[in-house]
Formats: sequence, structure tokens, C-alpha cells
Amino acid sequence: MEKLFRLNPILEILKSSPGRVNKILIQKEKAGGKAREIIEQAKRAKIPFLFVPGQKLSHLAPDHQGMVAFISSKEFSSLEDILASTKIPFLVLLDEIEDPQNLGAIIRSTEAAGADGIVLPERRSAGLTQAVYSVSAGAVEHIKVARVSNLAQTMDILKKRGIWLVGAEGGKKEYWYEFDYRVPIGLVFGSEGKGLRPLIKKKCDKILSIPLFGRIGSLNVASAASIFLFEVARQRMNLRKFI
Repeated sequence: MEKLFRLNPILEILKSSPGRVNKILIQKEKAGGKAREIIEQAKRAKIPFLFVPGQKLSHLAPDHQGMVAFISSKEFSSLEDILASTKIPFLVLLDEIEDPQNLGAIIRSTEAAGADGIVLPERRSAGLTQAVYSVSAGAVEHIKVARVSNLAQTMDILKKRGIWLVGAEGGKKEYWYEFDYRVPIGLVFGSEGKGLRPLIKKKCDKILSIPLFGRIGSLNVASAASIFLFEVARQRMNLRKFI
């Protein structure tokens, strides 16, 4: 991921390609003038920004002008963009996946399974960093990724559009293959440590599990996601010529 630390380039990319901006760090004492204009642009584009001490910015970019923006080489898509590209949506929603290794691995599996897109929350989520690019083995370039301000509200929107939301969580009596994934579907995976947040879990239409038979009590989220993803792909194989 690139860093921009001069105000003019930051402002220009916000105007021309806001979808490439992951987040902006701002020195609070220097939030006037052109910096205020950048903040307003970021608000309009719903780009997360955070006020931090100047020392942190100096560590990232010694020649900064009171701001550092993290720029992805891939532009984010809109949710509408993803939905418009498919007749029977197959989405992956990630609830606070903060480890770039896990995000990269999930993106790789998601693309390989033929999903239409990934939905990430703006906050508490790994960005499309160089580490994510590397782990995904280039899959980031071949799948649409949307960034939303509120994942729970986005789930409500998807449900109104007729999309079934299936969450993954251990310990449930219904298993991952006991669902007809040939309908419009959104798979929902929780964070590495906490799993699905209570509100996100409540928004799901179904919560399904992968049974474990060894001594380890849980699977890595990227491994669990892969199992779910390829069950969807298996069930949809005969649908592909119609999608």
C-alpha cells in the first residue's frame, strides 16, 4: 500500500479516485486550511479518518504536512456495482477481519470459488495492503471489494434485495452443507478472536457450523471460509451456464 503525505496529492486523489483511499491519519493541531477541505472530502466519500499525535505521523513519513493517507492500487467498488454484475448474487461479508494474512487468504478462496464480491466494514478491518495482495496471490485484482460504513445496515439492505445471509460459527447443530446455496447468498464470517458480533449474528438468516473431530476447538477463519465457499461452488456448478 502506498502512502501520501503531502496535502495537494491527498486532496487530488480524494477528488479523482476516492475509492483508492483506505484511510487518513491527521495531526489534530494541523486540521485547518487545506486539511479542513480534505476532511470534508473524506466525509463526503465516507473514507475513515483518525486524529493522531504528530509523532506517529513523523514515524510514518518524516516530511508530512500534518496528514498521511494510505492508498490502495485497487479502487473499491460500490455494493450496487457488485449486485448489478450478477443475476444470482454470491457475496462474502467479513465482520472485522483485521489480520491481513486471513483477509488475503479469504480473498483468494473467494475469487477461486467464483463469488461476485466481498463486503468489508470501513473500521476494524484490514485494508487492501501489500500483505493482502501478496497472500491473495493476485486475486484482489479479479474480484470486486466494497467498503461499507455499517455492516449491520448493509445486511438489512441485502435481505430486502432477497439475499439470504448465512453466518459461520462453531457449536451449532446444523452443518455448512445443510443449506441450498443456489439462492442469492451472502456468507458472513466473523473476526479471528471473537467470531460474529451479536448484532451481526442476529441479522443472519442461518448460522451453520463445521464439525470438528480432533482436539483443536476451532478453525482459522480463512480455513472455515474456504470450506463454506467451495460448498456454494459445488452446489452451483450446474447453474453456471445460466448465471
